[in-house]
Amino acid sequence: MTSGRGFIRVRCGVRRWPARVLSCLVAGSLVAAWGLTAAQAQLFSDRPPPVPPASVPDPGAAVSLAPPSGPGAGPVVPPPPAPQAIPGPPVAAIPPGAPAAIPPVAAPPAAPNQGVLSLSARYGKDLPNINGGLVWRVFADRPDETGAFKMLREDRGPTPNIVLPPGNYVVHVALGLVSAVRTVSLKTDTDRESFLLPAGGLRLEGRVGSSKIPQNQISFAIYKGSQFDGRERAPLVPNVAAGDMLMLPEGTYYIVSNYGDANSVVRSDIRVQASKLTDVTVTHRAAVITLKLVSDKGGEALANTAWSVINPGGDVIKESVGAFPKVVLSEGDYRAIAKYEGKVFERSFNVVNGVDGEVEVLAR
Repeated sequence: MTSGRGFIRVRCGVRRWPARVLSCLVAGSLVAAWGLTAAQAQLFSDRPPPVPPASVPDPGAAVSLAPPSGPGAGPVVPPPPAPQAIPGPPVAAIPPGAPAAIPPVAAPPAAPNQGVLSLSARYGKDLPNINGGLVWRVFADRPDETGAFKMLREDRGPTPNIVLPPGNYVVHVALGLVSAVRTVSLKTDTDRESFLLPAGGLRLEGRVGSSKIPQNQISFAIYKGSQFDGRERAPLVPNVAAGDMLMLPEGTYYIVSNYGDANSVVRSDIRVQASKLTDVTVTHRAAVITLKLVSDKGGEALANTAWSVINPGGDVIKESVGAFPKVVLSEGDYRAIAKYEGKVFERSFNVVNGVDGEVEVLAR
């Protein structure tokens, strides 16, 4: 489901991830997620790791910038198509019980009076192991005199074997924004613990027509749930760059895409599936407009001009000061108002989808 002037295309597929590739940005750091599959989780959280357990466990005359027969009348916005396989490298469904790309390392024998905590994680039941991007932390099961839970070990391997004295511990594992925590009781032998982390990958990009929007001109915010829930909420991830990949808990989200800083905004619901990478292309219907106040047609732009761009309803869409400011506007009709040395000049203009151009306002 999409709102705003644009639409999205969603491609979702299962991908086997080579162990040598690392390309997953999560909570400000690159995270590798190879062999997107599933595992056995206990306590799930949408908050970014690490989080030590607090208590054990839990947008003149009118001038068109394009001919009337130009591409201004765009087609009706189609709904997003059903998820499909990602093109490119061969993508195949991961069969139940498929071997992991990196076999688990056998746990070493426990030293005298020591135990071995052998850890692993999966994307879900009957799916392969997660082979990268994990952050393991082991904490004391009781707070110290300051009330904090002391971190005893940290490991970023897919299947670490951690040697510890016998006792009770709290194990926290995170993959991007997906995490789980469990209390374990370790004895003088090997304790094998497997966690389920039902995570999926999400990667976003923006386009105007067939042209890709530069990464520094578009941003995305990710919210939990549907845009039609009617609830105000803070974004789960407030600023996602185009091309970055996030690991998110399986579920429904909606994205808000801003092209520029005016009124080109597209909203859409998406679904993230465990062990799958979902590629989303957001299409904006907009153009980049350069404003110029000139003494004569084709003349030099006058500096220190204060600009306002308003829509037919009189709403101010964008304000700026300068000789030739650029503004990204959604397709439609607007009026440019220029204030210079105490005088006001204005002109109507029309924005056509994908047709960048200049709007000259004559200072007379």
